[in-house]
Amino acid sequence: MTRILFPDAPLDDLAIEREAAGSTVEFLHFHETDAARIPAAAWAECDAIVCYHLMHLDRATLERTRKCRIVIRAGVGFDNVDLAAAGARGIAVCNVPDYGTTDVADHAMAMLLDLTRGVPHYAANLRRDPVAGWRWQDAPPTQRRLRGAHFGVVGLGRIGTAAARRATGFDMKVSFYDPYLPTGADLAMNFERHDSLDSLLAASDVVSLHSPLTPETRGMIGSAAIAALKPGAILINTARGPIVDLDAIYHGLKSGRIGGAGLDVLPDEPPDPTHPLLAAYTGNADWLAGRLLLSPHSAFYCPESLYDLRYKSAETAMLYLQQGRLRACVNREFLRAS
Repeated sequence: MTRILFPDAPLDDLAIEREAAGSTVEFLHFHETDAARIPAAAWAECDAIVCYHLMHLDRATLERTRKCRIVIRAGVGFDNVDLAAAGARGIAVCNVPDYGTTDVADHAMAMLLDLTRGVPHYAANLRRDPVAGWRWQDAPPTQRRLRGAHFGVVGLGRIGTAAARRATGFDMKVSFYDPYLPTGADLAMNFERHDSLDSLLAASDVVSLHSPLTPETRGMIGSAAIAALKPGAILINTARGPIVDLDAIYHGLKSGRIGGAGLDVLPDEPPDPTHPLLAAYTGNADWLAGRLLLSPHSAFYCPESLYDLRYKSAETAMLYLQQGRLRACVNREFLRAS
C-alpha cells in the first residue's frame, strides 16, 4: 500500500489529489505546523510527503521518516525543506514551479496598474463621498504613464519572464538582473541585461521581484538597495516576503525614495500590525495615501491555479513512486552526493 503524508494540508477534501494519485493510495492527512503533533507512525510509514509552506521539514523532522522516497513542496518556494538533509537520506525534493506562473505575473501587473492608474485611490475617495470624491484631480502621487517607462525584473525565471512579457504589452522597456541566467538570454528575449542589482535599481522606474528565497536573496532589498533605487520608483514584490526588509520599505516610502510599493508577500505572515509600515497603512496616514498596496499572499490564487497545484503535487509524487520519473527536482546535487 502506497501512503502519502499531507502534514499541513490547508483543505479537508482531497478529491483532486485522489484524482491524480488513484484510488489505491492511502492518504495520511493532517492540518499541523508542528511535526511532533503528527503520529510517529505516519512519518515512519509514508512513501511520500506533500507539504505546503507551514510545515518545516528540517533534518530532525526528516529523521522521523523510514520509507519516504520523495517530498513534494506544494508551491514554488522550497526554503522550508532541508534539501541537503533530504538528499542524505536518499529523498528527492520536488516543487510545482508552473502552477501559478501566469497568475502571479498577472497579479504583479495588477498591482502596478492599480498604483499607476490610481484605481483603488479613486475608488476609496468615491466610497467616502461619491459627490465630493468625483475629482480626477485627486490622483495619487504614483500615477504615471507606463509607455516608455523602464520595467526592471529581478529574477528572470518562469514568472519573471511572464511579467516581463506583460510589461512589453504596455510598451514598457524591459531590463533584468539575474546572475544565474545563461549568457545570451538577453539577446534571445530582446531585454536589456544588468550585471549588478544596483545598476538595475538605478535605471528602473518599476522594479518587480521574482527571485526565490535563498541565503543570497534574503534581505536583498534592504537599506542599501533602497539607496540605490531610482528616486520615486515603484517596487512590486510577489516573490517571497523575506527578500525585502520591511523597515527599509517603510523608510524608503516615508522619505520619498520609493514612490509606491505593491507587496503580496511579507517577511511575517500574517504581519505584525504594530510595525510602523502596517500602522501607517491601516491608520490611513496622509503621507502614504495611494502609495502602498498589500494583498495576503494571494498572487498565486485562482480556482484554476489551485486545481493545478493540488493535482500536480500528487501527480509528481506518483510519477516517481510508480515510474521512477523525477519532475522539477530541486535537490539533485544532494541526491548524487548520497
